[in-house]
Amino acid sequence: MPFIANAPGGQPSSPAQTSNTITNDGFFPDIDIAAMRDAIRLDGTVTDPRLIAATVDAIIFVNDQVKGLKASALGAGHASLVAIPADQVNRQSVLISHYLRAVYCTAKADLIERYKDYDSTATSLDDKKLVGFLANGPDEERRNAQWAISNLLGRHHVTVELI
Repeated sequence: MPFIANAPGGQPSSPAQTSNTITNDGFFPDIDIAAMRDAIRLDGTVTDPRLIAATVDAIIFVNDQVKGLKASALGAGHASLVAIPADQVNRQSVLISHYLRAVYCTAKADLIERYKDYDSTATSLDDKKLVGFLANGPDEERRNAQWAISNLLGRHHVTVELI
C-alpha cells in the first residue's frame, strides 16, 4: 500500500483565493485561518474550503451568542471588542482570546462531527483511540466554546448533570 502524506496546511481551493483571513463584522476580530489551523492542530486532511465553511458557521454562532455584549459595548462608545478595556495577556485583550477560543472550538467541533464517518473501523489500538476521540471530541470542544463564551460575557461556568 503506498504512503500518502497530507500537507500540514491544506490547499487553497483556487489560485484566486489569496487571503487566509475571514473578515468579521468589524466589531469582532477577523479570523486568520493559518493561525487557527495551528491553534487547533489541523493537518491537511481538512481542506481550506471546509475549514472556512466551518469557521464562518462558528463566527455566526458565536456572534449571535454574544450580541448583547456587542450592543452594550457599542452603547458605551466602544467601536470594537479590542476597544473594550480588559486585562491583557501576552499583549492581547483577554476578551479577544476568549472570542477566538469560542470560534476555534465551535469550528473544530463541527469539523470533528463531519469527519466522524471518515474511518470508524478501529482496526488497531491507534484507530480505537481515534474513534474514542471522534466520539467525545465534539462534546469537549463545544464545552470549551461555551466556557469561552461565558468568560467573554463575564458569567461563571456551570455544569449540571441529571442523576
